[in-house]
Amino acid sequence: MAIGEEVFGYFIPTVNLMGVGASKELGNQIKTLGGKTVLIVTTADLAKLDITEGIKAAVEAAGAKAIVYGGAQPNPTVDNVDKGLKVYKDKKCDMIISLGGGSSHDCGKGIGILATNGGNIRDYEGVDVMTKAMPPFIAINTTSGTGSEMTRFCIITNPDNNVKMAIVDWRTTPNVAINDPVLTVGMPPALTAATGMDALTHAVEAYVSTIATPVTDSAALMAIKLISENLRNAVANGQNMEARDKMSYAEFLAGMAFNNASLGHVHAMAHQLGGFYDLPHGVCNAILLPYVSEFNIIACPKRFADIAVAMGENIEGLSVRDAADKAIAAMRRLSADVGIPAGLKGLGVKEKDLDIMVGNAMKDACGFTNPRVATAAELTEIYRLAM
Repeated sequence: MAIGEEVFGYFIPTVNLMGVGASKELGNQIKTLGGKTVLIVTTADLAKLDITEGIKAAVEAAGAKAIVYGGAQPNPTVDNVDKGLKVYKDKKCDMIISLGGGSSHDCGKGIGILATNGGNIRDYEGVDVMTKAMPPFIAINTTSGTGSEMTRFCIITNPDNNVKMAIVDWRTTPNVAINDPVLTVGMPPALTAATGMDALTHAVEAYVSTIATPVTDSAALMAIKLISENLRNAVANGQNMEARDKMSYAEFLAGMAFNNASLGHVHAMAHQLGGFYDLPHGVCNAILLPYVSEFNIIACPKRFADIAVAMGENIEGLSVRDAADKAIAAMRRLSADVGIPAGLKGLGVKEKDLDIMVGNAMKDACGFTNPRVATAAELTEIYRLAM
């Protein structure tokens, strides 16, 4: 969709390891990056599981010391970052491994930002505010959705105003991203569904973004296709290694797309729900996606017709506009099939909070590349429709 003489960047980790058994390469990557004392950033739940012990053992087998910090909570906060930074400094760490999904990766990035740049994580909200690279950083996924293991995005909740701060900086891109579907097998169905719909939202928003390019388009459309073909199977049977493998590729492709084409109003609005109510990000995205897409459809109906085809819809004989509607229907059907809640009201969202959330959503950087400009009243109506 991009036209004119603008220059577009492309950001991605230097090393990306994918496929069954990819995590076995961790030791070699630690040696290559020269880590001696490694901080493993993960969640409290993951820290108790064998998966973390396995990563810790791999670190030690590579000749490095492993320190586990299990303080990354869902929608990680400023406090999570500060406490992790203290552990990093106290233990004299020189490398970070984030293990988990977006919560672990974002918390790890926050720690990495402060480890080399100093100050408070609030200082780095915005685009390319950092001046120094993070310490050597390896991101290992245990989910298939956020894309945070390979993006330049870091999302941290500011408890002062319950707003999710978007830190967008090429320096937050991990050095190494590892997507081993074996590590995702333990995801319960609800988490598989939420993270999968998060990846779908990334791909859809990137494809209709005002700064999409042929490079991001190719990644977005393939991600949409793979998710449409494999998410149901991954939710139905978490041991289905083919579905898990394809979803790992899909979330990575979706990450490639939005890391370079950015996002839209779905994320701008979902960030407020996560910050205000501490709700699961993927679920919020899934609920909002069809409503924001309906709002956007007049801006780029051909793009939504393409999405319909990628989702397996037959658009033969339909007008572009009717074909575009097929995409919205397919989104709703996939969301319902994998068990996403029908509306925001059931998650505890209250209409009295809409004004402040809309005000913050209007300022969220993700909305700047939405294909259709929205007023505060229009975003309010979208929230209401999604209730």
